[in-house]
Amino acid sequence: MRVVHLSHADCTGGAAIAAYRLHVALQREQVDSHMLVQDMRNDNSTVHTFTSKRERMLAKLRPSLDKLPLGLYRKRRRTTFSCDWLPSHIPQDICKYRPDILNLHWIGAGYLRLESLSNLRFPQVWTLHDMWAFTGGCHYDDGCDGYRKSCGRCPQLGSNHYWDLSRWIWYRKSRTYRQLPLTIVCPSNWLAQCAKSSSLFNSLDIRIIPNGVDCQQYRPIDQHLARQLLGLSADKQLILFGAMSATSDYRKGFHLLEPALRRLQIDSWENRVEILIFGASKSETPIDLKLPIRYLGCMYDDLSLSLTYSAADVFVIPSMQDNFPNTALEAISCGIPCVAFNIGGLSDIITHQLNGYLAEPFSSADLANGISWVLQNTERYRQLSANARVTAEKKFTLAKQARSYQTLYEEVLKYAP
Repeated sequence: MRVVHLSHADCTGGAAIAAYRLHVALQREQVDSHMLVQDMRNDNSTVHTFTSKRERMLAKLRPSLDKLPLGLYRKRRRTTFSCDWLPSHIPQDICKYRPDILNLHWIGAGYLRLESLSNLRFPQVWTLHDMWAFTGGCHYDDGCDGYRKSCGRCPQLGSNHYWDLSRWIWYRKSRTYRQLPLTIVCPSNWLAQCAKSSSLFNSLDIRIIPNGVDCQQYRPIDQHLARQLLGLSADKQLILFGAMSATSDYRKGFHLLEPALRRLQIDSWENRVEILIFGASKSETPIDLKLPIRYLGCMYDDLSLSLTYSAADVFVIPSMQDNFPNTALEAISCGIPCVAFNIGGLSDIITHQLNGYLAEPFSSADLANGISWVLQNTERYRQLSANARVTAEKKFTLAKQARSYQTLYEEVLKYAP
């Protein structure tokens, strides 16, 4: 069985990292797996990108070109919105590898025009990393349920017109999906429910397979050693927050974390804790907190991330919407309890007061309560930490994920026309 994964990138962003980890895990299970990407950073010989110089140059322009239609909407929100309207030769590249199954992942930023997939005659599995596949262009709906009907009047575009860009994208998807032999995979129960309620996917086969994490790479490291190697404080409890564009992406919820941290200051934690932030550098506009903050910048390798998680005492995820964040898996695999709002796929990873704390959405006060609850009792903390590691080992290993996909591929091929 040969599988080809199609992903915008192989290690840039959470979705790309999840796709690459699955690709590698399948190879370990002796599956003939290849990966096609627009933005390649790995030197893995089974990851492929455009071969000609012209195509590589065009690939760098595609994300900007894909956004051109958004220029018609001056009042749009600065959220991620993919049009995927550019012509693409990707289907021909896919056919070169003669796959039995194509596994789609995150294909935004102008990588692939969906209509081109209708020319492929083999089964297609689509792993969803956000909501884009069944919306009119947004990657998270921010409370809008237009995808349940046919989109249009898109709030993220600032549009009042029924037949706007989102309606056009929805229509293109509707027309294309009728021709595709699609099976949908969602990492989280939340995303699966959203997909089932959508007008585009409500009649399709939708499976739930959680993402996995390499528990050998992400493992508990002695906290004192981790802090020493990273040059971090040895005598304070460290509260860690991190994501891509950690402080600038509104969906990641830093604006909700700030008042929670101020509440900790009021509750006399200011001399006992320090804040660590990765995925962002220090802003030119200083954050108004009396608590000490250390910016760690962006991290791209597993060892640095493992050390950072192990150096911390608690990892906080204040996201307003999230599918199945890699950071939560990585943290619990390092034995670090997580505090998050009870939303999205986070409730699949965090069990309240067993390996972390699920706060009431979107209460900064309860988020602060969760942080305090995790940190204030030494014996309870040890148990939370041990439970976090056990959760990762039992439920979220890469081997478990790869075997689930292998079973799905075999089933899909068995019933393929």
